[in-house]
Amino acid sequence: MAEKLVIIGNGMAPGRMLERLYETAPDKYDVTIFNAESRVNYDRILLSPVLSGEKSFEEIIIHGDGWYIEHGITLYKSHKITEINREARTVTSEHGEVAEYDRLIIATGSQPIVIPVPGHNLAGVLTYRDLDDVHAMILTAKGRGHAVVIGGGLLGLEAAAGLQMQGMQVTVLHLMPTLMERQLDSSAGYLLKRALEDRGIRVITGANTKEIIGEKKVEGVRLEDGTEIPADLVVMAVGIRPNTQLAKEAGLEINRGIVVNDQMQTSDERIYALGECAETHGTCYGLVAPLYQMAGVAAAHLSGDESQHFTPSQTATRLKVTGIDLYSAGDFAEGEDREEIVLRDASAGVYKRLILQDNRIVGAVLYGEAADGPWFFDLLKNGTDISDMRETLIFGQAYQGGASLDPMAAVAALPDEAEICGCNGICKSKITGAITTLGLTSLDEVRAQTKASASCGSCTGLVEQLLALTLGDTYNPAAVQPMCGCTELGHDDVRRLIKAKELKTIPAVMQELQWKSSGGCAKCRPALNYYLVCDWPGEYADDYQSRFINERVHANIQKDGTYSVVPRRWGGVTSAKELRAIADVVDKFKIPTVKVTGGQRIDMLGIAKEDLPAVWADLGQAGFVSGQAYAKGLRTVKTCVGTDWCRFGTQDSTGLGIRIEKFMWGSWTPAKVKMAVSGCPRNCSEATCKDVGVICVDSGFDIQFAGAAGLDIKGTEFLGHVDTEDEALEHIVALVQMYREQARYLERIYKWTSRIGVDEIRRQIMDDPEKRRAYYDRFVHSQKFAQVDPWSERVSGKDKHEFKPMATLTLEAAQ
Repeated sequence: MAEKLVIIGNGMAPGRMLERLYETAPDKYDVTIFNAESRVNYDRILLSPVLSGEKSFEEIIIHGDGWYIEHGITLYKSHKITEINREARTVTSEHGEVAEYDRLIIATGSQPIVIPVPGHNLAGVLTYRDLDDVHAMILTAKGRGHAVVIGGGLLGLEAAAGLQMQGMQVTVLHLMPTLMERQLDSSAGYLLKRALEDRGIRVITGANTKEIIGEKKVEGVRLEDGTEIPADLVVMAVGIRPNTQLAKEAGLEINRGIVVNDQMQTSDERIYALGECAETHGTCYGLVAPLYQMAGVAAAHLSGDESQHFTPSQTATRLKVTGIDLYSAGDFAEGEDREEIVLRDASAGVYKRLILQDNRIVGAVLYGEAADGPWFFDLLKNGTDISDMRETLIFGQAYQGGASLDPMAAVAALPDEAEICGCNGICKSKITGAITTLGLTSLDEVRAQTKASASCGSCTGLVEQLLALTLGDTYNPAAVQPMCGCTELGHDDVRRLIKAKELKTIPAVMQELQWKSSGGCAKCRPALNYYLVCDWPGEYADDYQSRFINERVHANIQKDGTYSVVPRRWGGVTSAKELRAIADVVDKFKIPTVKVTGGQRIDMLGIAKEDLPAVWADLGQAGFVSGQAYAKGLRTVKTCVGTDWCRFGTQDSTGLGIRIEKFMWGSWTPAKVKMAVSGCPRNCSEATCKDVGVICVDSGFDIQFAGAAGLDIKGTEFLGHVDTEDEALEHIVALVQMYREQARYLERIYKWTSRIGVDEIRRQIMDDPEKRRAYYDRFVHSQKFAQVDPWSERVSGKDKHEFKPMATLTLEAAQ
């Protein structure tokens, strides 16, 4: 009969412990988990990319609900344990749920330290420990404003960078003279401070917070020297303390953390402690590598293997801020018996420092170029004598022997036990073994099977090199996916060659680019047609036969063969006259269904194909044009009422939405484009899940982009802030034109953004006025040929054969 294993907490350490336990003793325990949070296990290392908008919560889930079901685990969410009864061997949750245990694991983590200064309990003062904190910060950032982060350590700086990427003006306050003083020396701290300031983050070191100002909500921070900094949000990231209260009340031995032996048992041998709440060998750990080591030891002991013991080891630190490459390990303090090797490259922003003692590395600080960090760390952990490579040591592994070697040779030279992924404790042999035995061929497969590079991602390059080393010539990470079976070329190459070779017809493209079929196929012809329409406006004639059925007939086909018609309503605004005209059309053609769409338009469904031109004619007489609900183009610009009617409105959101839609309708894009303009940060028009959105604020307009609310759910990225409607229109038009010119056919804006990178798009649209204006001008030129109402054209007889049956067959004729 299975023993009862109860786990208090559902963080990364107990999650890893269960993975190891199910590998060795899958049927030994009946597992019950009580989690104070309302969600499944997720990767807390990646909270910073979620805050910055680079990842979604779904991307950082470690074990989804299906995993618990698959392993027969009972998971209680939002059940905080309030009591451990050691005599009865039970735990009780705040909701009264009682569970018996044979073995108990306490994994209650840590609590953030809150400085008890006046105002620390005001609304708007947050800590940074879990997803709820991240969601609260993101919500506050929607209104822009000022954020103050107290604490210039690892978490504080990641929070500051994330909030800045969300559009807030950020100030970092740090008590010590150097940022991350526990991990960096003063030189690296200086470079880090400069890099953050270059990003627009204000950094004040030697700053002692006196009080947080505000009545009911935070309004600012006052320092001891009298300096006042405005703040709509204050994030405290000054440290953590182990969460030991439950264990203390149960009578377990407590020091700074819950005291455990080297097999993770507490003073009660039936109870284990893991993670940030545990104290072993007099130390509490906060980095993931030692926590995963604890998990492995506990899993082994629970499965009956008492040979494994926790041994303290050195840890390395990386800052998870996009664009800042920093690595630190060991002890870098000066001493009489210590030497140092330093490399500085001011022009490249590179600083490397190795601290040596008895010809062995005891500390390393790398800034700006940290690829050799894991190699230095391996030398440090193993206590390797570096005498023979002292002269070239600072240049890294590839330079040992006096010359720059092939990096692959350096990776090949790593011993099997060399740690590749510090976050997950994965060594070289585990990765290469998995590649060989499981037939892995891609980075994603290695991540799925071994967890290597699945957390912070800093070891991705090493993992890819191991793939290349193990698979040889069969590994091709940059393999281009052909457009279709008609060509070996991918979309990007085709687009590039169309421009380079000035190819202006589909036959020319197929001939010059050596198509393998005579006329293409249903995959490549629509793509080629779009690329030519986009690249050669006014010169290329849109190829009617290279479009899908909905675009050919300018209506959406339904499952019964009838069509739906959606007239355009500028910014979602209509009038009694327009509504009467729609009602007349519905009655005249006996249209069975009329529906209001999510894009603030009216959809008429069930129209026979041959009736479409007549329906369009009547709608055209009332002033309607096609809403292009079928098109790879601008669909809608959803608006709220803004300052016209709303008491919270800050700008004329309706007027701006109408202006954008009238300016941009008719343009063809790689995939459909939906927009919205919200009159205030309350976001009633849902602008933060659209392809392009605008949030109106008192000072102007915040432009958002790359959201999704269909098969994929994704919040927008912050593009930038502008002061006027004219600027908003120019930036939005330039963004869409950049997307038109660079995206692959059928690639939505959010997928294109993920591939190109938010920073690159910001650089071209926000930071380069000449490039932005050039995009804008090219869009305006293309609109001269695109802004033609297709309904009006077809009412006039264009493509009339499309709407007439080839023949009308009677029953007698069919016989």
